[in-house]
Amino acid sequence: QTGANDLQTKADRLVQMSICASLARKFPKVTIIGEEELPADEVTEELIEDGHCEEILKKTCPTQYTGIKEEELVIWVDPLDGTKEYTEGKAIAGVINQPYYNYEAGADAVLGRTIWGVLGIGAFGFQLTEAPAGKHIIITTRSHSSALVNDCISALNPDSVIRVGGAGNKIIQLIEGKASAYVFASPGCKKWDTCAPEAILHAVGGKITDIHGNSFQYNKEVKHMNSAGVLATLRNYDYYAIRIPNTVKQSLVP
Repeated sequence: QTGANDLQTKADRLVQMSICASLARKFPKVTIIGEEELPADEVTEELIEDGHCEEILKKTCPTQYTGIKEEELVIWVDPLDGTKEYTEGKAIAGVINQPYYNYEAGADAVLGRTIWGVLGIGAFGFQLTEAPAGKHIIITTRSHSSALVNDCISALNPDSVIRVGGAGNKIIQLIEGKASAYVFASPGCKKWDTCAPEAILHAVGGKITDIHGNSFQYNKEVKHMNSAGVLATLRNYDYYAIRIPNTVKQSLVP
């Protein structure tokens, strides 16, 4: 088990080193906040990515963002999910890379995908699908379960509950119609976990907040923990928001 954790940590650090160094070289004035504490070592050239995505450059930048200066941007990097986000207070753009997507589909299947979205442009790399009408399918944590988490879900009287890991993974289930609401009544989630998925969800008209209904902020001074949990939906946010018990809200301080 220790060996697996060590390998995971090494992979996390190498991925973060690659993303952060590549971004810093291209955008030296941007603030980059990575999840892993990294030593100040020189990064080898083989870790530097200096290309760009033609598909994204074909899109027109929304007018509300054309005046943003490089030094005003913050990039939150979650190496485990391979995500990159650039924000100015709120999440305005996000990228989620799934290198092993489709791995069960056979030898001829295309492996991996990249989902990305920008407010004012839209979201790409997946098929937007709504959950079945009238069904309340709750997706929640697999690893941070507690009495509070379970009490909150019970109060929503769901038709079914899905438990999976990863905040980005849960948001993907919302935008692909496999779940109706992502509910997490616990402080275990962090800004790295929600930033890119939030931008993608908002780009397709969804909504994500803490359990009190407060928006997440991503400027460089914010605390890293989303201490008041998560509530997210693609549609019908209010249906779930008004059913969150007061006892749950009182237990989770923003």
